[in-house]
Amino acid sequence: MHKIRTKTLHQEIVAQIQEMIHKGILVKGQKIDEKRLCESMGVSRTPVREALRLLKSDGLIDLIPHKGAFVSQPCIEEINDMFEVMSVLEGTCARLAAANMKGKDFKRIESLHEELEEHYRNRDYEAYLKKNHVFHVFIQELAGNKVLNDVINGLRQKILLYRQKQLYQPERFDQSIQEHRVLLEAFRKKDPSSAESLMKHHLLMQCKALVGLYASKGIKGGNRRKNRKNARS
Repeated sequence: MHKIRTKTLHQEIVAQIQEMIHKGILVKGQKIDEKRLCESMGVSRTPVREALRLLKSDGLIDLIPHKGAFVSQPCIEEINDMFEVMSVLEGTCARLAAANMKGKDFKRIESLHEELEEHYRNRDYEAYLKKNHVFHVFIQELAGNKVLNDVINGLRQKILLYRQKQLYQPERFDQSIQEHRVLLEAFRKKDPSSAESLMKHHLLMQCKALVGLYASKGIKGGNRRKNRKNARS
């Protein structure tokens, strides 16, 4: 683990903890050893605690009084809810991007897709995931809607860690690149309606793969929806 630069202290600590969760170094329910983090990163406890507060707001960390910080994990129902919302938001981005894009914008989309194809051929999951993130962020930028951008950014870091895990499910890599191929054609044709529906489908297929991953590990959903229905009755 590398030492932290002072000017972006808590942001970099946040990024490192997110990476540790993504790689499985930190797992659901595990207590985070603040002292060990401080020593390994070469920082004081103040920025570490600020980073943990930010991670709590993202839903990645639970801060329990007098006990400490623990790695959180949404249940399957919460994962479904996040992807349902994100599919609508990113679908809207795709629609606006298709309507707004110029020739140079499509060339950039095409270039990003070619890189995805290369990583797919090489079966390079990590490189594919990184470039896929760049692709989705670029579509978001093309949408040109500041309010939409702010709302998505509020969800993006929270969903990103779970979004990445789904690619390792059997056949999901093949499905993902095919979904990108048809999405590219919608952008090529500047078809806002198709771009929106294909992007929504892409996100919902990610969710389906992730739910399958959770089910294979015996992770069950909570009773939140059942309780909500009871509260209404």
